Amino acid sequence: MESPGEAPVDETHVGKKKKPPARYWQELQEEERKDENKVKNDAEQSKEAQQQEDDETQKAKKRKQDQSPSDGEKVKPGKSDPFPGPAPIPEDRLQKFKRKDKLKKPHRKQHKLRDIIARSEDASEMAQKQAARFDLLLPEEAGFLEGDEDEDTCMISQEDIAEAVDITSGAKYFNLKLSQFGPYRLDYSKTGRHLLLGGRRGHVACIDWTSKQLMCEINVMESVNDVKWLHSEAMYAVAQKKWLYIYDSNGIELHCIRKFNDVLRMQFLPYHFLLATASATSFLQYLDVSVGKEVAAICTKTGRLDVMCQNPHNAIIHLGHANGTVTLWSPNQKEALVKMLCHQGGVRSVAVDKTGTYMVTSGMDKKLKVYDIRAFKPLKSYFLPAGAACLSLSQKGLLSAATGDVVQVYKDVCSMPVTKPYMAHRLRGTVWGLHFCPFEDVLGVGHGDGFTSMLVPGAGEPNFDGLDANPYRSAKQRQEWEVKALMEKIQPDLISLDPTELAQVDQATWEQRHQDRVEVLGFDPLAKEKFVPKYKKKGRSSAGAIERRKKQVAHEEQRDVIRKSVEDKVKMEKERKERERKKAALSTQKSALDRFKK
Repeated sequence: MESPGEAPVDETHVGKKKKPPARYWQELQEEERKDENKVKNDAEQSKEAQQQEDDETQKAKKRKQDQSPSDGEKVKPGKSDPFPGPAPIPEDRLQKFKRKDKLKKPHRKQHKLRDIIARSEDASEMAQKQAARFDLLLPEEAGFLEGDEDEDTCMISQEDIAEAVDITSGAKYFNLKLSQFGPYRLDYSKTGRHLLLGGRRGHVACIDWTSKQLMCEINVMESVNDVKWLHSEAMYAVAQKKWLYIYDSNGIELHCIRKFNDVLRMQFLPYHFLLATASATSFLQYLDVSVGKEVAAICTKTGRLDVMCQNPHNAIIHLGHANGTVTLWSPNQKEALVKMLCHQGGVRSVAVDKTGTYMVTSGMDKKLKVYDIRAFKPLKSYFLPAGAACLSLSQKGLLSAATGDVVQVYKDVCSMPVTKPYMAHRLRGTVWGLHFCPFEDVLGVGHGDGFTSMLVPGAGEPNFDGLDANPYRSAKQRQEWEVKALMEKIQPDLISLDPTELAQVDQATWEQRHQDRVEVLGFDPLAKEKFVPKYKKKGRSSAGAIERRKKQVAHEEQRDVIRKSVEDKVKMEKERKERERKKAALSTQKSALDRFKK
């Protein structure tokens, strides 16, 4: 029962204290606390998620590094490069573009010079590798003539070749009938586009032979011995009966050089702007065509000079003589650099390949010989029944030899023995001049009945350097090239038998440095001062006393020299006895082979 005066009690609130009503500021504090707790929880969750994400990123990077190539090449995600690293370069291709051998680095004290040499070698190696890689991109290849089964290539006629090739190549085979002023000498320009003809009876003609366009044609009214293009197709030199003349491409006479008389053969050095001439008076002369001055005049004292060629590698002139010798000349020396006895009779023709490694000669003894110029030794010798009057080597190493009115072309003469010619062609007159056209499979032949352009597959270099000799250059490009070539002209003083000597460091010896120092100072700073006796009083500086003191000092110096020589002798004797003692000790030792002695 309920007692009177007591209120009823709710059973759900039994044991709980009733909270007093909250104030407004207390409600705000509670809400702030809840917000802080929520922010902390969100930050912790985001931190854990970020940590997990970073761990996954690191694992993915490590996976990529394991799968990616070592040189850092970009690989698509999810794929591995089956050929990691740069592509290997064949060793023979690297040797093709090799520039120079590694230099011997100087002493460690010369650290600046060592750094310069190291940087130069790194740049040269990089250029060599890049050239070897880009060589794969060259579009053209040299192709040789191949016959059918049991067919000899030397039996294939020029007419058959011209019919088989395309129209453009077939047009390169043609004949110029010029029987009135022959026989003819010829020369192709450096680009191979222009042809220069010089007849024995005075006819001179310039032709753009690719388009068959005549540039100029003159008659000098006297005999012509040789013709030669100069640095460009705008000028050429003609060796006439008496003097040397320079003409332009329009046939206008520019110069008459009377210092060069009785010239028989000429060679032009394109990188030196030098015209080398050989005369009937046994003189070898050099003319600098850029300034018009004579650089050197050398009397060879070997008689008439009518056999001449140049080495394109080092610009050395090779002369053939009537006594069977071939001499090598430079404008820096009055004597021959090398004299080689090549034939038992007179030398008729000489040719050197573009690498400067091999020289081919023909003589009156009807032999054709191949020499290695590096060792000056004969490699091969061939017998030709009628001998070879003219020789010419192509850019790809084909050798053309003219025998009377027959021109024979040989393949791989320098590398392997040859039993038969690669090609052969008979002409209407006796051959007087041979020359392969640069960058074309064409052989120009000058003979008594005019000029013949032969097709020789595989003779020319298929890929030309447009910065050096561009057959398709315009007039503006030719002018720019000429200015650049004049600025980069090589001085004649740098012509030497071994062009690699210019890249070597000249390390002067102590004696040379000391001699240079003496010349600069005017006295020897290391020389011992001459003994001058001190002046003494009381009559002790008489003439006799001074001489006695001088002799005493001289005797002391002599004693020092004798003492040093005696010590050296004792030391040498001691070393000799020690060697003999060791030798005797070794001879007394027993060997395991002594038991076999009787």
